[in-house]
Amino acid sequence: MNGTIRVGNLFGIPFYIHPSWFLVLGLVTWSYSSGLAAQFPQLSAGLALVLGLMTALMLFASVVAHELGHSFVAIRQGIDVKSITLFIFGGLASLEKESKTPGEAFWVAIAGPMVSLLLCGIVTAIGVTTAASGPLAAILGVLASVNLALALFNLIPGLPLDGGNILKAIVWKITGNPYKGVTFASRVGQIFGWVAILSGVLPLLLFGNSGNFWNLLIGFFLLQNAGNSAQFARVQEKLTGLTAEDAVTHDSPIVSANLSLREFADERVISGQNWHRFLVTDDDGQLVGAIAVDNLRTIPTALWSETQVKEVMRPITESTTVQSDQPLLEVMQLLEQQKLSVLPVIRENGVLVGILEKAAIIQLLQSRTQPNPA
Repeated sequence: MNGTIRVGNLFGIPFYIHPSWFLVLGLVTWSYSSGLAAQFPQLSAGLALVLGLMTALMLFASVVAHELGHSFVAIRQGIDVKSITLFIFGGLASLEKESKTPGEAFWVAIAGPMVSLLLCGIVTAIGVTTAASGPLAAILGVLASVNLALALFNLIPGLPLDGGNILKAIVWKITGNPYKGVTFASRVGQIFGWVAILSGVLPLLLFGNSGNFWNLLIGFFLLQNAGNSAQFARVQEKLTGLTAEDAVTHDSPIVSANLSLREFADERVISGQNWHRFLVTDDDGQLVGAIAVDNLRTIPTALWSETQVKEVMRPITESTTVQSDQPLLEVMQLLEQQKLSVLPVIRENGVLVGILEKAAIIQLLQSRTQPNPA
């Protein structure tokens, strides 16, 4: 997953760490250990380092808890969570699909900040009720404040932050169109991105102060991801209402299982068709397998006339096909997830419709984007 390292499962959810996380872990450990050493001179350097590492790990555990909040609510809605990933800017719970209603989308989005606020309250209560003092009180104070900051930062109403997803759900509820919600929340996210960038650039240019450099990174993060969200929403909207059958390639490479290899070679290969792989159907038009041009080399040419395609073809499993009435957006996501360029499209009764190519979806999108001539 883009260079991430899988470290195990959390409640059955694959858990990944981006290599940049280790850099952040080291910086946070050094920062808090230095702060503790300065605040409590009686601490040895080794103990301060251990406490700094423990603090850093608890902070990242808070980020994981935040993402688990999103994940558990999504799972209750029947949405699979593909993974949770820790990276330089925090965490990300990757969901299989969107919520079905704006109300459900709202609860998935707000669950993370609610967990962070709950953790802030719990840690604060522990500090107050136990009358903690010294380094323990300092660590509890850091945990409480960071969880509060995590909740408030994520509530900024712009994608890709949780507040942006909350705003998306609200606009979706008002307009009845989820894509308008994404577009609006993405625009707001881009505005906050530019504000963050300016808050980092202006002090640097005017006063030579680089203290807000982190704002630059956050700004670029918001700009890039908000733009990607808006672009994907436009793609989703263009594909709404379309099914796999709408993008099937005309004159798809299909041959009968009863053809001899000689007929197959003459009619399909030598005739000039540029396909290298053909789908095979039986007398009822049902998909039964596939044959590649290279498969001909496994049979001596003298036997081509008496050998049928069905004797050489390879079977196709249902997992490598899509239904003709399946939403085209789901098919596109399937192609991306499985890194495929072509999928056979069949009807419910198993009859083959044709092949669907990723390039055909792109062409369909381009044709729906171009303005109609006057």
